[in-house]
Amino acid sequence: MGYTISKVEVWAGDIFNRPGMLARVLEVLANAGAKLEFIVSRRLTRNTGRVYVAPLTDGKQKRAAADVGLVVASGMHSIRIDGPDRVGLGAGIARCIAAADINVRGVSAATIGRRSVIYLAFGSKADAATAVKVIGKHLGRLRRSSKRA
Repeated sequence: MGYTISKVEVWAGDIFNRPGMLARVLEVLANAGAKLEFIVSRRLTRNTGRVYVAPLTDGKQKRAAADVGLVVASGMHSIRIDGPDRVGLGAGIARCIAAADINVRGVSAATIGRRSVIYLAFGSKADAATAVKVIGKHLGRLRRSSKRA
């Protein structure tokens, strides 16, 4: 199994920091048919939080997101890396991005069983495009080296 790198549109919005507010947002999206792969929610202040979700794939889902105050996350150009987990995967990706002189705006990652999914956010479209190239080369080298082992 190889790695897949894809661009992702992340939606974000502020919510009241009260019980049930995140549930309300997620229920509206679920009722619109959204099958979310990515949810991050953080407290911003005592009274507010911010939620990030992806993907929203059609107009109905995007309208539902707008109805609960979500918008495309401005200034956040995100990619998704999906593939086999291995020791040092995150470190290697971070190192090749750094070597290309790209700053990472945010990272979320998880491993379930042997599969890992990593979301990386960058401050510009150009940085995201360059990151896709350098990460692709890095992951290609990993794949070739594991075939020889």
